[in-house]
Amino acid sequence: MAVSPLPQVRAVLDYAITQIPSEKIILGLSNYGYDWTLPFVAGESKAQSISNQQAIELAIEYNVAIQYDETAQAPFFHYTDRDGAIHEVWFDDARSLSARLRLIREYGFRGAGIWNVTRPFSQLYLVMASLYNLS
Repeated sequence: MAVSPLPQVRAVLDYAITQIPSEKIILGLSNYGYDWTLPFVAGESKAQSISNQQAIELAIEYNVAIQYDETAQAPFFHYTDRDGAIHEVWFDDARSLSARLRLIREYGFRGAGIWNVTRPFSQLYLVMASLYNLS
């Protein structure tokens, strides 16, 4: 599934504001994706952590369309690697990041923290700049 599916994020936030004043909360944003080899086996399967940019490059390399899950508010795609293994990749893009960044204003949070800033992703900074005054 998505790294941070919007319905699950909202469920956590809805609980958090019952315990902590919203103006004290900093929303955590994921800045990475996962590349899963299928079939998924609970307790055994492990995903490779990849940057959002790497996810886009994989889709280009394997010439596959990036799809968008409207419920999770997250992009994903499937590809078959050179060894014949099928993969499912979930990551973030401008649309998914925008959906989560808009929660800051909606919930009245203090701001956002990004994990992992060591994986630069221009779409993240463009969306942030379009929604907020960055200083």
